[in-house]
Formats: sequence, structure tokens, C-alpha cells
Amino acid sequence: MADADCDAWLLTEVPARLDLADGHLVRSAPMDDAGLKSWAAVWSRAPLVDRSSPHPAAALACLESGVLLCSGVLPWRGSRPRWPDAGATLAAMTEAALRRLRPALADDAGSLVWGGDWNHSMRGPELVGSLDGRRAILGLAAQLDLDVVTSACPHRIEGLFSIDHIAVPRAWRVEAARRRSAIVRGAALSDHDAYVVETLPG
Repeated sequence: MADADCDAWLLTEVPARLDLADGHLVRSAPMDDAGLKSWAAVWSRAPLVDRSSPHPAAALACLESGVLLCSGVLPWRGSRPRWPDAGATLAAMTEAALRRLRPALADDAGSLVWGGDWNHSMRGPELVGSLDGRRAILGLAAQLDLDVVTSACPHRIEGLFSIDHIAVPRAWRVEAARRRSAIVRGAALSDHDAYVVETLPG
């Protein structure tokens, strides 16, 4: 993370023991009663104001510049035993989560960075999420005037696209969106790679 030299990180499945010496961290609710992990967190070099999240699997925090950062997890196949939203199908669970998030995100449309482990690719085969869930996510991003700039980034598995995403306002200039492997010296630090976006507010 230090090597990537990012101003902010949208983190998911964040261990309680995580200690980033510099910067500011805002967490979501814990993933379980033991509190060993948070569903998500937002980290920034700059000070953050915690914005109460409408969904337990998301963290929201505002920069002094007025930019709202939202990091969250969306449901995946097999998530039902511990997922906090009801729904007869995976798509219905995804839509329920998006309905809870939408009002908070819409308040800051135009100055919003939304991302995290969405568990859906935005193009190509869908092996973790659902096609209806993908359409719901892209529909909300369009309503919020966001560009999901990681849509074309590759997954660790060759031939698939990322299920981890970062969306920024369409008016912002995006210099790059790229994957950074979580495999270091032959060992996987996570089963997800990191995705880094270089962007300038419009």
C-alpha cells in the first residue's frame, strides 16, 4: 500500500488489527459478532468526517474538500447466511443493498467516489454475481453520473474482468485505472488484487 502512494484507499474485509500509522480510517460495521473484521473501510491521508452509513457493509466518509468516499461490499453467490439484506435471489439482495445506499450517495452526486468489492464484473462472463445485479449496479452508477473506471480491468483469473471497482464522477479526468497483484514473492496477501485509479477532479 505504501508503494502505491495513494491519497485514499477503499478497503474491504478489513481486519480489526489493521494499523495504518499515517492517515485516517473510518470503518463500517463488523462482519460478525466477534468483530474480527469490518465489512469495509475508507482510509485517507487527509482528515475524514465519518458519515453514518445506511448499510452495515459500507463505510462513508467525507474529505474536507467535500468529496464523499464510499467503500462497500455487495452480495455474492453463497453470501446469504451472513448477508444483512433479505431477497429471494442474489439480484434481489443486490438491489436491496443499493436501495439502502442510494439516498446517501445521491446527496453527494458530482463529488462522490464509490467503490469496493462489488462481487460483480461489469462486462463479460458473470461467475460471482448475477447479470441482473450487474444491471442494477450500472443503473445506479448512471443515475449518480459515475463512470465505473475499473470495468475493463482484468481479474486475477485470465479472461475475466474485475469484480472490485472504483467509480468516479464522469466530469473527472481519469489518467489511469490498473490492477496491482496481491501476490508478492509467490505468496497471496489476499484472494483479491488491488485496483488503483489516478484521477483529477473536474
